[in-house]
Amino acid sequence: MVSFRFHFCFLVLFVVFLTPTHSHGHICLPKQHVALFIFGDSIFDAGNNDYINTTTDNLANYGPYGETFFNYPTGRFSNGRLIPDFIAEFAKLPFITPLLYPGYHQYTDGSNFASGGAGALVETNKGLVIDLKSQLHYFEKLANQLRKNLGHEEAKKLLARAVYLISIGSNDYFALFTSNSSALQTYSPEEYVDIVIGNLTSVIKGIYKKGGRKVAMPNLGPLGCSPITRALNTNNTGACIEGLSALAKLHNEALSKSLQELENQLDGFKYSITDKYNSLSETINNPSKYGFKESKIACCGTGPYKGTFSCGGKRSVKEYELCENVSEYVFFDSIHATEKANKQIAELMWSGTPNITGPYNLAALFEN
Repeated sequence: MVSFRFHFCFLVLFVVFLTPTHSHGHICLPKQHVALFIFGDSIFDAGNNDYINTTTDNLANYGPYGETFFNYPTGRFSNGRLIPDFIAEFAKLPFITPLLYPGYHQYTDGSNFASGGAGALVETNKGLVIDLKSQLHYFEKLANQLRKNLGHEEAKKLLARAVYLISIGSNDYFALFTSNSSALQTYSPEEYVDIVIGNLTSVIKGIYKKGGRKVAMPNLGPLGCSPITRALNTNNTGACIEGLSALAKLHNEALSKSLQELENQLDGFKYSITDKYNSLSETINNPSKYGFKESKIACCGTGPYKGTFSCGGKRSVKEYELCENVSEYVFFDSIHATEKANKQIAELMWSGTPNITGPYNLAALFEN
């Protein structure tokens, strides 16, 4: 049996090395190899949007993005690493490359499908992003490719052991407040949340159908308390927009319930959910306790709270200011967190206790 496996692996490697588009794949995977597949929006997008036709609002491929860690803009909406980058580091994986990165075909470590501006709803920023359903289609194609490259059994093991990180929903709710959306005249907040969660649930079921078993996600943070929403507050008090944070809370309750139901319905399904809402609220309310000086004003942007989304000067508003010490800030631009804040959330996802991350944390999912 050992001899057969050796010859089989050698044969597959030989064939793969002769196929340029699938070069440098380590086909005989280590026994406990756990891949990481990433879905979502700008919180997780490592540069997919650099390769689609979109607007500068959905791009971060210019300075000062990326300046702290990478020393150049990678398409990540931060000054450095994102949550999935830290998760990959903790799991002893390389950074997971965006699916659309040209010429890259080493998918046995995973792939990143996330797209800045994407929502669970196809209508959210339609035509400018890779919506969640389209991300699932990309994953399905990739799963089929892995079956061709690795053989059915090896691919099945890889997909079942892998962890699937998802961050989605913020843009579906932001759209209600920043565009002329009439959705809340058509639906009650609860109905709208149910539609968002329904779309997310169907994508998780799609991942499961292709062999995925372990899903992890942060819930939505306090959306009404980012610099962009503070600046939108018509009272000019800089207070959080409670209506938006209330939608995030409704979403989080429905998400928790939905994942519990999936665990009951789907054999072998495991999940991890991190309470980003309360942990980020706590950081915003008590910044010094977590090593920050500023939690309401962005490091990069302009206007009140630097809440105008102008960081880098390539969007509709060209003026922007950049803070001197980014490590003192929770928010890098008017929407997205700094690398330091991302690391803190990633640590909670990786090793958080059950009151913050459960029923499993990521360390446990990677071990299983």
